[in-house]
Amino acid sequence: MARRPLVMGNWKLNGSKAFTNTLIQDLKTELAGVEGCDVAIAPPVMYLAEAEAALVGSDIALGAQNVDVNVQGAFTGDISTDMLKDFGAKYIIIGHSERRTYHKESDEFIAKKFAALKQAGLVPVLCIGESEAENEAGKTEEVCARQIDAVLNTLGAEAFNGAVIAYEPIWAIGTGKSATPAQAQAVHAFIRGHIAKQDKAVAEQVIIQYGGSVNDANAAELFTQPDIDGALVGGASLKAPAFAVIVKAAAKAKN
Repeated sequence: MARRPLVMGNWKLNGSKAFTNTLIQDLKTELAGVEGCDVAIAPPVMYLAEAEAALVGSDIALGAQNVDVNVQGAFTGDISTDMLKDFGAKYIIIGHSERRTYHKESDEFIAKKFAALKQAGLVPVLCIGESEAENEAGKTEEVCARQIDAVLNTLGAEAFNGAVIAYEPIWAIGTGKSATPAQAQAVHAFIRGHIAKQDKAVAEQVIIQYGGSVNDANAAELFTQPDIDGALVGGASLKAPAFAVIVKAAAKAKN
């Protein structure tokens, strides 16, 4: 079965009420009639209500940038799976390198978030990837395997049914440096193969996005690679025309 690509915009700490409405209206216009690629956006959680309302009548799915492991209770400042579902969010980013770095989130903690999302019927978008030093030391596969194993060893391979993995080499995020299509493909093939060792069918269907300075100029070539199933887009997702080019490139390459 052919995997349907997913292009998702991670807005990070950007936006306002007005920006959210304007960008979504522009995306609806730019993406009208585009088929063959799933599209999602993850605005800051503050703007989920605006985004949910603005997305009515479009095929663009709503996502979020983080979630907590607790469903309710005395956890000041946290956001639960139930709250995200209440706003119609579907794809939830976890394990982003910025969360791992700035908030000291461990592989084990991220695996708990993955479990919480699966239990709630939401789609985890699990970010994995190596730093520049790890890349230069030849540890890319070792790091990716460790980050995936945190989920595999606690939840089993079947947890990746209907889930998304985003391979984001940390040295390429927001730096303008992107992995070459061949470099990215090699890691994506490794990730799929690593899961296939436990369950081939699960590995075949899991969506593996590439992330890390994906833009309207380099997307098309990335998507020609067999194991790159779309992209998790940062900066370029804040501009409707650039994001639309990436979506259209995925739809064209995979159909």
